[in-house]
Amino acid sequence: MEHPVPRGLPEEKDEERVLVSEQSWRPCPKARRRLRGCLEWVKRQLFRVGEDWYFLFILGVLMATVSFMVDLVVSRLYEAHRWLYREVGDILVLKYLSWTMYPTALAAFSTGFSQSITPHSGGSGVPELKVILTGVVLEDYLAIQNFGAKVVGLTCTLACGSTVFLGKVGAFVHLSSMAAAYLGKMRTSVTREYENKFKQNEMLVAAQAVGVATVFGAPISGVLFSIEVMSSHFAVRDYWRGFFAATCAAVMFRLLAVFNSEQESIAAIYKSDLRIDFPFDLLETFFFAVLGAVCGLLGCAYLFCQRWLLAAVRENQLTAKLLATDKPVYTVLVVLLLASITFPPGLGQLMASRLTMKEYLTTLFDNRTWGALAPNTSSPADPPGGDPGGLWLEWCHPSATIFGTLAFFLLMKFWMLILATTLPLPAGYFMPIFIYGAAIGRLLGETVAWLFPRGLRSEGDLRPVIPGGYALAGAAAFSGSVTHAISTALLVCEATGHLSHVLPVVLAVLVANAITQKHQPSFYDGTIIVKKLPYLPPIRSRHMASYQVVVEEFMEHRVVALAKGDGFEEVLVALDASADAEYPVVEGTGSPTLVGTVRRAQLVTFLQSHKHPQAPPGEKLAAAGTLGDNCAIEPVMLQFSPWTSLHQAHHLFELLKLQRIFVTRFGELVGAVSRVELRRAIEELANPK
Repeated sequence: MEHPVPRGLPEEKDEERVLVSEQSWRPCPKARRRLRGCLEWVKRQLFRVGEDWYFLFILGVLMATVSFMVDLVVSRLYEAHRWLYREVGDILVLKYLSWTMYPTALAAFSTGFSQSITPHSGGSGVPELKVILTGVVLEDYLAIQNFGAKVVGLTCTLACGSTVFLGKVGAFVHLSSMAAAYLGKMRTSVTREYENKFKQNEMLVAAQAVGVATVFGAPISGVLFSIEVMSSHFAVRDYWRGFFAATCAAVMFRLLAVFNSEQESIAAIYKSDLRIDFPFDLLETFFFAVLGAVCGLLGCAYLFCQRWLLAAVRENQLTAKLLATDKPVYTVLVVLLLASITFPPGLGQLMASRLTMKEYLTTLFDNRTWGALAPNTSSPADPPGGDPGGLWLEWCHPSATIFGTLAFFLLMKFWMLILATTLPLPAGYFMPIFIYGAAIGRLLGETVAWLFPRGLRSEGDLRPVIPGGYALAGAAAFSGSVTHAISTALLVCEATGHLSHVLPVVLAVLVANAITQKHQPSFYDGTIIVKKLPYLPPIRSRHMASYQVVVEEFMEHRVVALAKGDGFEEVLVALDASADAEYPVVEGTGSPTLVGTVRRAQLVTFLQSHKHPQAPPGEKLAAAGTLGDNCAIEPVMLQFSPWTSLHQAHHLFELLKLQRIFVTRFGELVGAVSRVELRRAIEELANPK
């Protein structure tokens, strides 16, 4: 005889054991509920002003701390290199090995370490970020796993010093974007909101300004520079986000310098001592305009040569193989060449190669006129680092004048910098062109001071020419022409704390940009072209007949479409015919009126939930069903007419970050336009066959 009750006892004991186990891991349920309620109340109170403020503040403080720590480690590594170079004595072979092997090893480690973790950590990252901001998805590019690899690699790159002649601005823009993307995901989990692409874009826009502000300590120009370089269209609602995050980053970056006893108060990073009672004569505006023209012409030459070399390295059989399989080997060969040329007892003594990147700017912005001084023409025996006022002596050489060393520096660094941009390691490229422009301005300023030792006016008080002001204008003009930005005029004023030269600086920047923008794409757009990234080229020339070309001439005529009454077989054929993310849905087979779109994921779900006509009868799936009954058809919010001009289509694609748009004639589907067809039409219009 069976007794059901005893048989149920083990089950009851198991349930009791589970309940006891859960209660043992979760004690005090009332206290936990009260604590959870208190935390929810605190979160509601804090987020009354908006959660954006807190995450932007965290972004600015975090990136400022990372930037300061990177600078601190880099300074220690560079001092170690100087100590090693000094301690080996006067043995020329040992001095050469200590000078070349140290940066070569650091650069090789930077390339190998960063590339072994992720291939997306090389370069500055700005071109790829520009593509992302247009709505294109680049897989794993903003993943937080890349953050550590790029920080370590960038630190090693900067520790190579002026030998490799690279900076960190672009790399920190990429790092800030990765941090912003991760903080955006955290905000989604904290606020329990749906992940919104517009919110992600807002954080990325703020991150661009943070990347510049944490390098130069310049929040205003950081926001303006990021808008000019990164965005073709900018939403005004994101303006305050960029300013708030950049200000937090700049203030925190300078506060850390004060806490570390590097400065007594918050001040400009490259503080200059230029005279402000009479900074420049009115007649000198002509020479500032000439400086802008020179920077514009050199900027065109630099952009053309850099784009040509970057493409040649990728197409050459030997270098392409090294970059594909042995990137550290390519880095070692290039850095060894650069280090050998900058060896101080050799050609390096004519280029002030013992100065760091910051010391380059400090000397070039010097208030004194080097040509008017009577220095000891012998170059200092000890490496720089003592008296900051004597750093300019590194530009002196017994066998060459100041003009000779500056001209030789410009000649050699022109091709050395271009070659360094091909290295597959984390780095920024703005600071080198900033220094190069300062050297151009310094050379022209010293020349004007030599031609007019008493100033441009022979009557009245003595008002000599200040070459440091020309260095400010040259740095802003050349970097602005290469990046197609006007805000570099404000950037140089914020970075130096000197505003008296703002008008001639703006004049030089405008002249340089007028020349460069007419003849060459910007540095970042040129990199996009060489890398063949999915980015729409701008329509720059007014002489191009972009208003006369219509969509009907370049649209895709063959479009895979589905009807509302289509079933399993029609959907299967459509998915096999193309890999589109969404498909247009028309009214019927004989009526091509566009009624909406359906996503590919929904079509796959439709196939999985319905039975194939040739399937065995045992399957428990729906035997029949149409697309209109089982899938959510989304309405089409925007569509082109066949007579829409190329100029209008390009403007809408950039403004709304579109990927594909359908073309209809009187409501009937006749084609589609994607970024591929649009880019091909612009290229054919600019370069007709």
